[in-house]
Amino acid sequence: MKQISHFINGATTAPSKRTGPVYNPALGEQVAEVSLASVDEVADAIEAAKAAFVDWSETTPLNRSRILFRFKMLLEERLDELAEVISAEHGKVFEDARGEVVRGMEVVEFACGIPHLLKGEITEQVGRGVDAWSVNQPLGVVAGISPFNFPAMVPMWMWPVAIACGNTFIMKPSEKDPSAPLLVAEWLKEAGLPDGVFNVVNGDKEAVDVLLTHPSIQAVSFVGSTPIAEYIYSTASANGKRVQALGGAKNHLVVMPDADINGAVSALTGAAYGSAGERCMAISVAVAVGDIADELVDKLAEKARTLKIGNGAEKGLDMGPLVTREHLAKVTGYVDAGVKEGATLVVDGRGHTVAGHESGYFIGGCLFDHVTPEMTIYQEEIFGPVLCVVRVPDYVSAVKLINAHEYGNGTSIYTRSGGAARQFTRDIQVGMVGVNVPIPVPMAFHAFGGWKRSLFGSNHMHGMEGVRFYTRRKAVTARWPEGDMGADFVMPTLE
Repeated sequence: MKQISHFINGATTAPSKRTGPVYNPALGEQVAEVSLASVDEVADAIEAAKAAFVDWSETTPLNRSRILFRFKMLLEERLDELAEVISAEHGKVFEDARGEVVRGMEVVEFACGIPHLLKGEITEQVGRGVDAWSVNQPLGVVAGISPFNFPAMVPMWMWPVAIACGNTFIMKPSEKDPSAPLLVAEWLKEAGLPDGVFNVVNGDKEAVDVLLTHPSIQAVSFVGSTPIAEYIYSTASANGKRVQALGGAKNHLVVMPDADINGAVSALTGAAYGSAGERCMAISVAVAVGDIADELVDKLAEKARTLKIGNGAEKGLDMGPLVTREHLAKVTGYVDAGVKEGATLVVDGRGHTVAGHESGYFIGGCLFDHVTPEMTIYQEEIFGPVLCVVRVPDYVSAVKLINAHEYGNGTSIYTRSGGAARQFTRDIQVGMVGVNVPIPVPMAFHAFGGWKRSLFGSNHMHGMEGVRFYTRRKAVTARWPEGDMGADFVMPTLE
């Protein structure tokens, strides 16, 4: 059995005493054992990062940037290799895994421009002979905790900006698919990153709790479900750390009566069923406005029934398996609940099998119609290939529906009306909005993050929000007087 351990201080460590299984979800077979770090092992990684911070924080931004440029070149050359690792452990189709790596690489490219992004501000002569300026300085040792659904991209939302700003990093990936960050760690070392600057610690809650409470950790970044995001935020904040914790989602796509119906159907199909719905930005609710609903449902059903499903390692597929047997059971349970609560199951993907992969964790695309806001399948994040259609009479009802939901991660509107689209972007209480774009994930030089219970903490991820999160501002006021100016017993005004 393949052993997957940790990467600490520039080297792979010996396996831990505790381990967990890693599966190939298309085969339904265990393919590896991953080490689950003890308290002491996590502490070792933190000490290595703490020691490395002394020199790394003094490394010039330009030289830090050059290392990231070299890493980017390696990543471009080996993109398919990383995508294959992701597909094998997560199950997503190869093309989707490749796209994930490209989107992560965009944050690396953004971080390569760090010398410009770290510039402060200066004002001459704020008082007679007095200048004032500000600088951005790194925090120290910071940590990232990432989910299973994007084992390469989500970590790359965190660590490139963090280390470019002069911090050292502890990465805790999902124990379900841990290999991608370890491969990245090896390539960073090959690119010239000093030992201890980037460390990977695999583990479960025991490892996470060390990162949330250890006094040497200055900040924690997290992406995952809302209950865990809330726990991460409350625990780390109580221990004096900066926190950006991105939680769950229930993303809606509004289809207006004037929309290009075929374009909307194609967009919904990809956004709902791509990556088997295991995306925090997946569209899980289609809001059909007015009399467009019947045609929309008929066309969606046709698409859902013809999805090409199989082993993600094969080319040309639409969808692979879910990540684990337990998650398959959970998603199936949601479909069961939808039927029990009265929704119309137009397309039933339960019990889907793939020839030669009968033990794989497969489910076909599911489509519900006549879903109401009181239903479990509407209220909760399913994180699977289940699309719910909610019918509303008008635009105002659509906005009211979305704004009433506890999540505010992403949403989209399909319409030919510029006025309706503009009004939607103003009215909607959601962090990321698309207009005729189904999955409005911002580019790396903008920020990613939701509203309401989709985000805990004040900072979104990557872009300048990431730079602000991973640095702290220092304000300096300086005067070079000639001679003794005497004591000043009142608040200085610098006149």
